[in-house]
Amino acid sequence: MKGLILSGGTGTRLWPITHTSPKQLVPVANKPVLFYGLEAMAEAGIEDVGIVVSPTTGTEVRAAVGDGAAFGVSVSWILQDEPRGLAHCVIVARDFLGDDDFVMFLGDNMLEQPLSAFVERFREARAAAATPRLGEPADPPAALLLLAKVSDPSLFGVAECDGTGRVKRLVEKPAEPASDLALVGVYLFDCSIHAAAADVSPSARGELEITDAIQRLIDSGRRIDHEVLDGWWIDTGKKDPLLECNRLVLDMLERRVEGRLDDGSKVEGRVALDPDAELVNSTVRGPAVIGARARVVDSYVGPYSAIAEECEIVRSEVDNSVLLTGARIVDIERLTDSLVGRNTSVSRRRGQPRALRLMLGDNCAVEVE
Repeated sequence: MKGLILSGGTGTRLWPITHTSPKQLVPVANKPVLFYGLEAMAEAGIEDVGIVVSPTTGTEVRAAVGDGAAFGVSVSWILQDEPRGLAHCVIVARDFLGDDDFVMFLGDNMLEQPLSAFVERFREARAAAATPRLGEPADPPAALLLLAKVSDPSLFGVAECDGTGRVKRLVEKPAEPASDLALVGVYLFDCSIHAAAADVSPSARGELEITDAIQRLIDSGRRIDHEVLDGWWIDTGKKDPLLECNRLVLDMLERRVEGRLDDGSKVEGRVALDPDAELVNSTVRGPAVIGARARVVDSYVGPYSAIAEECEIVRSEVDNSVLLTGARIVDIERLTDSLVGRNTSVSRRRGQPRALRLMLGDNCAVEVE
């Protein structure tokens, strides 16, 4: 089985962070979201992984991932010239995938459950159908879809299932959803999906929908299985879900304090402090992670904070926030529920006259006390 990770989206819902970096490289607990997907593939025993990238962000993603050896996989790069839908990703990946079964994974999604369990179930179902018992029909599944119950199904691709666990209908973002079961962005396919993807037409939003391709398989009589996720699933494409995902991952953090602390500093709870990080007269209360060459001076870092490498926090309080590489927080009474981009400075001017001075890019959000 091969793996296909989709990493070509523009990330408009995370502007302005994604004006300068792919959304799949935004960190959760100081690790890019994309890396979690690659590690999940390796844990599932998948060695060959194709990553679909766009012309605008592909270079940065390639530089971050390399050849995949650091994750225990071999990576092939697949260019999607423009974002034309998930079925289009299958089409452009045809040469890489060949006739192998494969798992397709959205690069900005994260799951609590391990991918390996779903991969094994698909393998077992197809193997059982290849050698059926006497009198039983050979009916291998063409796909296994991962579903989750959601509060607003109209925002997702929605599945209708029968009593045997098979999917009988898929609708993309329906005005009147027939169920609360949404596609979560993890799909396992056999090679029949290629002909189905090639047969679909652009939807009303101008994309080749993977739901339409799967519906082609259903209409042709192919078996489509599903499994409802047990545990959390988060699309990290917006700030608040990204912060929620950061909290969930940090909740699993193991304490590892290896940085430099002076006599006035202390670390409480589950904190990962990089060997090259430094605390000066400061307190860090976990769960939290502090990256390499970060400095925390006369400050407090509270729970659910992820402070990336080379950040500096001075005379400030930070909690429930994600700071990207090189961010600087100075003289801020309390920063919370925030996502701060690379090399961004947030500071308070103490002189007169008192005023708010900003330099902000497009699509920013600022809340002032």
